[in-house]
Amino acid sequence: MKGVIKGVLAEELENSLRMRREYEGALRKLPKGCLAVREIRGREYCYLVKRIGKKIKYIYKGKIADEEKKKFEEVKALRAKYRNLLSQVKKQIRFLRRALRGKEAV
Repeated sequence: MKGVIKGVLAEELENSLRMRREYEGALRKLPKGCLAVREIRGREYCYLVKRIGKKIKYIYKGKIADEEKKKFEEVKALRAKYRNLLSQVKKQIRFLRRALRGKEAV
């Protein structure tokens, strides 16, 4: 027989697993890489920094409008937010799985 507390924990585990899938999907939808602006001899040069395999590649983008720079900054902030939320949810899932582990079948 499943107790009330175990039922609530199981439901919370399902919600946490769903949230993890949503956060991972949102991270996949964001564009890869971030913008690096370098100043060489007084002029700005913009590069898109990406990880390809084990290597980090700098891809020259040329002149970029301020709107596009702002877009890259927003994406960077969103990526950090989703990574933080994903980390918290993974910790919660680990805690709930440990709490539900016991002698009874879950």
